[in-house]
Amino acid sequence: MSSSRRFLQDIAHDAMRDRGFEPDFSPAAQAQVASLHGPAPTDGRRDLRNLLWCSIDNDDSRDLDQLSVADASSGQLKLLVAIADVDSLVPRDTPVDQHAAHNTTSVYTGAQIFPMLPERLSTDLTSLNEDEDRHAIVIEYVVHEDGSVGESDVYAAVVRNRAKLAYPSVGAWLEGDAPPPPKIAEVPGLDANLRQQDRAAQALKKRRHEMGALTLATIEPRPVFEDDTLRDLAEAQRSRATELIEDLMVASNGVVARFLEDHGLASLRRVVRVPQKWPRIVELAAQHGSRLPRDPDAVALEEWLLRQRAEDPQRFPDLSLSVVKLLGRGEYIVEHPGEDATGHFGLAVQDYTHSTAPNRRFPDLVAQRIVKAALEPHARNAAPPPYADAELQAIAERCTEREDAANKVERLVRKAAAAVLLQPRIGERFDAIVTGASEKGTWVRIRKPPVEGRLERGHEGLDVGDRVRVKLVHTDPARGFIDFARA
Repeated sequence: MSSSRRFLQDIAHDAMRDRGFEPDFSPAAQAQVASLHGPAPTDGRRDLRNLLWCSIDNDDSRDLDQLSVADASSGQLKLLVAIADVDSLVPRDTPVDQHAAHNTTSVYTGAQIFPMLPERLSTDLTSLNEDEDRHAIVIEYVVHEDGSVGESDVYAAVVRNRAKLAYPSVGAWLEGDAPPPPKIAEVPGLDANLRQQDRAAQALKKRRHEMGALTLATIEPRPVFEDDTLRDLAEAQRSRATELIEDLMVASNGVVARFLEDHGLASLRRVVRVPQKWPRIVELAAQHGSRLPRDPDAVALEEWLLRQRAEDPQRFPDLSLSVVKLLGRGEYIVEHPGEDATGHFGLAVQDYTHSTAPNRRFPDLVAQRIVKAALEPHARNAAPPPYADAELQAIAERCTEREDAANKVERLVRKAAAAVLLQPRIGERFDAIVTGASEKGTWVRIRKPPVEGRLERGHEGLDVGDRVRVKLVHTDPARGFIDFARA
């Protein structure tokens, strides 16, 4: 197919419409952005532009939501995470905000990105771009040697990104496999500061996993194009740098959740409930020669996952995918001060919101507005919060539903890309793992390329996690169909 990128972009655009998204911005939203003359003015905020802020993201990321820096000057290791102040340029109920509230998330299809905010905002005026002064909400907290989070604060500030860094090169450096990226070497003191950030992140990670945070290694393939021709699906590689950012963001989201609780404000929480399919997880462990408790136990599950990763690292992503499916999806709920926190089973945290990616996720923009309301002087005078309870509940339900829809759009485009690649391989046989089994059908995933397809024949008696040999019998790129039969 000569222009597989254009073909996949058309599929993505249609899928967005079919799933209820608005793939394009309205004329009113475009006019709103065109009226902006620059980033928000920097008056009246704490000036932190002198700190060694840096961003670490994907190589091709342009919507930079977070910066981070370490500070050990007080004798304690303190982390500061700056979050783009999107609200300063996207007021509530404006056309851009209405678009964001409708879609609730950026959708990343590989062939095309459908940003939640217009690109002039998300990649420019509200992005924490290198060598630019920007408004931010700073989340500050002490990390103790045992990985516990100590004293914390949240406040508004002005920041400046000193170095735009990427996961692969920073990860290779932190792991000792490569010299520091040139941008680290160009900023005096940044190398040592990143080592401090990494030390804090590793301590945070160690403590969470001791509490039962789950070690999982799922495969996330991305289309690889040569000009406009699809050549492969590549697996996104995790590294010490991706872990650094993930662990700092988990801790930051916990700080924000507790900050809002302390200020008596309801908030959106991100939760993964205790898995209802725990008996199947127990059965899956038994198939691998291990025993898990009858009742859900995150610590025991994590210990088993670590053993499986050590014993069979190549097949661990398959096992991880099975566990992820059985854990169930995450969701957004409204939590009020004083209520028992539902918590996040997979992350082993009780207080958790989404607040660190307001360019990409609407719940984070909502959280930012509630945080800013708490920071206003009038908040002490019992001024009403920016969202009523009924509004928050509707937003939580909408964001959960839209996240599921976005995953389906992204999955469809991945499958369409895989169908393009697999068209010449009809009749070939593959090793596969069952990733879904219900009345709606049975689904399997092969390793190369790493894609899922429907098992049309021979699915009787199979369940999630079972291994099976399959034959490719049919592909339909336009519909994203990949069909297998049991071999």
